[in-house]
Amino acid sequence: MPNAPFEQNIIAMVWDCDKTLISSYMQDPLFRHYNVDAGKFWKEVNALKPHYAAQGISVNSDTSYLNHILTYVKAGIFKGLTNKLLYEFGKELVFYPGLPNFFGEIKSLIENDPRYKAYDIHVEHYVVSTGFAETIRGSAIAPFVEGIFGAEFIETPAMPGFAEGHEAHVDALESAACHPERSVSEVEGSSEISQVAIALDNTSKTRYLFEINKGSTKFPDRINVNSTIAKEDRRVPFENMVYIADGPSDVPAFSIMNSNGGGAFAVYPKGDVAAFNQVNTLQHDGRVQTFGEADYTTGSHSWLWLTQKARAIADHIVELKQAAISASASTPPGHLA
Repeated sequence: MPNAPFEQNIIAMVWDCDKTLISSYMQDPLFRHYNVDAGKFWKEVNALKPHYAAQGISVNSDTSYLNHILTYVKAGIFKGLTNKLLYEFGKELVFYPGLPNFFGEIKSLIENDPRYKAYDIHVEHYVVSTGFAETIRGSAIAPFVEGIFGAEFIETPAMPGFAEGHEAHVDALESAACHPERSVSEVEGSSEISQVAIALDNTSKTRYLFEINKGSTKFPDRINVNSTIAKEDRRVPFENMVYIADGPSDVPAFSIMNSNGGGAFAVYPKGDVAAFNQVNTLQHDGRVQTFGEADYTTGSHSWLWLTQKARAIADHIVELKQAAISASASTPPGHLA
């Protein structure tokens, strides 16, 4: 009988970003850098769906903003926008109280507890966002995170014939020479972002929950997210996972957690009545187990619920491990009466 591939001793905390970890939107530093009115940009984004619908084209409301950013790049408004610049914008993100320290604090609470340490139980943090992965990587939260999944851009697209190697590069140079109105950078690809590599919407976020669950984030060359894997062979069972987010757009991810025994926790900004009513409705409708203010300082409601949830998961792992150990050992012989 083959050995189980994973110990299933990992607690995974999966986080949304905007309005969950930060109070604003991660695109704000981009707009400030280029002196662009954020309100005007998002108004245009909201108008894209009806605009293209009039042409008989359907667009994804959650990801169409990425193409509109590329339109701004092409128009010269976001001139020189690169992945490196998106990374630098991460330094400007302002996190909610208690972050990023909470990420390390909850890891220590679990991993330094002797009862859990005996079974090598660990906490891993992941961020799954429809925003820019590169900006999250450049932020203060990145050193505490095991995986970051978000929108990705390509700067230099692969040109036709690229798989043939150097000759394709030569052909590109010749093509540029034959068409002087096009620069070599236009033929080969400029240093600006020019294509969307990955786009996440609120439904496709659930894919990454399954990747974390199955272990394909750690072993992409061995495990495909669509592979059939028995529950007992998955790296992080759903009941060992908690998803933390802020609103109705995360209902698909909350549903995955709820239907598979995982944790679902919603947050709202302190004093925001509309946001409070929103997460209160989520709890009333059974979408989340509970909710709290977006405050992760020691002793806050959110700190207490999340740490206690992590402990409850760790206790369950210990119980399963102890039961497995007991089941593996026969009753020792004793003296006969």
